[in-house]
Amino acid sequence: MKHAVVVENLDKTFSVRQSASTASIFNLVKAFSEKQKVIEALQGLNFKVKEGEIFGVIGRNGSGKSTLLHLLMGSIKADKGSTIKTKGKLMRLALGMGTDDNLTARENIYVNGSVIGLSFKRIGELFEEIIQFAGLENFVDTQVKFFSKGMKQRLLFAIAMNAEADIFLLDEFFGGVGDEDFKKKSDQAFNEKILEGRTIIIVSHSMAIISKHCKRVLWLEKGKVKMLGKTKEVIEAYKNSFNGKPKKKK
Repeated sequence: MKHAVVVENLDKTFSVRQSASTASIFNLVKAFSEKQKVIEALQGLNFKVKEGEIFGVIGRNGSGKSTLLHLLMGSIKADKGSTIKTKGKLMRLALGMGTDDNLTARENIYVNGSVIGLSFKRIGELFEEIIQFAGLENFVDTQVKFFSKGMKQRLLFAIAMNAEADIFLLDEFFGGVGDEDFKKKSDQAFNEKILEGRTIIIVSHSMAIISKHCKRVLWLEKGKVKMLGKTKEVIEAYKNSFNGKPKKKK
């Protein structure tokens, strides 16, 4: 089986400057100095994602999930000695990327479409399809700040469905948005246009979403791999970690 993503010995540390002050006994003189605080965001990550696999990443806030996504995207560099190999075009999808509420639906389609790598020509070809899918025919030139939450979700989702990549990093991005009718339509589009035939890495706090789509899951805790394995086993151990029950071993 070929792999679309290979991560070996992945470390990421950040150096943060901190100001420290010392005062005399009479508080008359203060001396300031700068210290470097090293934050170990990720430590020794090793995992592989097969081509066509839907792979989940879970963990508490601050566990390193966002840092991992940025490293996979190449927006930040890993520490020396780390290895990240990806096969094919890789793209991160998150609802709201590139959106400006002061722009109209029309303008946001072009802005957001550009963010996901579509040319202006291609956006023009898809324009009517996007508007119709979102059900916003009467609001094309209305500023998005006047949209309801549901209208905005429908617009963003309709745009994102046209993204093209071999590997998608889904950051809390899924089908089933909007009202009941749109949920069915968006869920079908999500499965057909995003999931089918592609390599997917899903980062989410929703265990229902992870359980539904993923066969394997990586659990990050304090920047380290806490567990990597079958979805049911990892999620059970993760949930147990919140209530003090014994955790399953790897």
